[in-house]
Amino acid sequence: MPTSPRIIFMGTPEFAVASLDAILTAGYNVVAVITAPDKPAGRGMQMTASAVKKFAAEKGLKILQPEKLKNPDFLEELKSLAADLQIVVAFRMLPEVVWNMPPMGTVNLHGSLLPQYRGAAPINWAVINGETETGVTTFKLQQDIDTGNILLQDRFPIGPAETAGEVHDRMKEIGARLLVRTIDALVAGTLTPIPQENPTGLRHAPKIFTETGQIDWTRPTDEIFNLIRGLSPFPAAFTHLDGKLLKIYRSEKEVPPVPGIAPAGTSDTDQKTYLRFATADGYIRVTELQLEGKKKMNVADFLRGYKPPRPENQQP
Repeated sequence: MPTSPRIIFMGTPEFAVASLDAILTAGYNVVAVITAPDKPAGRGMQMTASAVKKFAAEKGLKILQPEKLKNPDFLEELKSLAADLQIVVAFRMLPEVVWNMPPMGTVNLHGSLLPQYRGAAPINWAVINGETETGVTTFKLQQDIDTGNILLQDRFPIGPAETAGEVHDRMKEIGARLLVRTIDALVAGTLTPIPQENPTGLRHAPKIFTETGQIDWTRPTDEIFNLIRGLSPFPAAFTHLDGKLLKIYRSEKEVPPVPGIAPAGTSDTDQKTYLRFATADGYIRVTELQLEGKKKMNVADFLRGYKPPRPENQQP
């Protein structure tokens, strides 16, 4: 194996930037970066480059943005770069003609302790499911998604109130360090890939859809609390308040020691310090939220301008 392999890096979102930065800082030769095409974004729908493209441009790296990964012109250019190794972090699924091209193979960084949480949203689902630990895995790509031979893993705890966004921000740095260790070991020839097992009880991490975030207040308090933090800051768990969409980013659990809970989904507030919703066995106190048409804010700021509707039988 070459002592200084020619590396092609593939990635798109901000999560991948930490890994690209770590590889460059470690002194490795990144001959090209492949990222998603620019897309319209924001209120003005201006064409916007991916986080990886912006970073790669700052570093003066060659950038490729293929619409289709099987495009003959793209494949020819990829072959001409003569990469020894390809690194994939938060990119799209690769066809075999791409991942099988370099002699050292293609290494993917995945945000879970594989084989658990294969799929598109491992951070979200680990938090939603109330896991107390997660991790990162490097593995060799093969045809079936997230099933290749494991190279290295690193694990870390999830805090009891930590959001998916906070786990994401820690994970991107932990993953970047693991990726460099993986490349170092591949170059040194000291890694023995381990085939993934498929034990019973595997948890999966499918793509998050809008309906995933709709809160069912008839569920237990713990379950709703984990859904809220597992979808924060994006796309956010949601409900309705006074007929308007209400996104909830942070909350606290309140489980009363005696019965007498209001019907599930009922909201109440002292109009100063708390807004809460009844669940199957307690309450969720909202601490950070965004009402339709308003900006994100903490609950105290929200309540200062909130006027709950009067009951129908109450005189003005």
